[in-house]
Amino acid sequence: MIRVDRGQVLAFYAVLLPVVLLPLAAYAVDAAFVSTQAAGLQAATAQAAEAAAQQVDVGALRSRSVLIVDSLGARVMATREMRDSEPGAIVDSVVVVGSRVTITTRETVGLPFNFLPAQAIVIHARASARLVGGYDSPSSR
Repeated sequence: MIRVDRGQVLAFYAVLLPVVLLPLAAYAVDAAFVSTQAAGLQAATAQAAEAAAQQVDVGALRSRSVLIVDSLGARVMATREMRDSEPGAIVDSVVVVGSRVTITTRETVGLPFNFLPAQAIVIHARASARLVGGYDSPSSR
């Protein structure tokens, strides 16, 4: 006897689609969005660290011939750079030790599909830059 079971594949996909495939796609979109935002925050933090490391402490340079970073100038410059490049980001700390500047930032990112239990997550970034002496004269004559 030949048995005809029509419609079983349709029923299988009718159950599979909303239970497995759509949540998986939503998770993939959320993960890609967060990854893109994290890369942007990291790039902005690195740019802010480089700008902050260029703030030379002129007093120390003139009095002791020491090339170090001005702490207050670095903090102001890092905050300004982050505000311009990533307006939603918050500068958590700007640490200056001699000629090295380390900046830590964070940003709250809302998820597009809200598939995860949290509607927004906080991403963090950290970058360091160092002030180094330049050259005495141009290399090309």
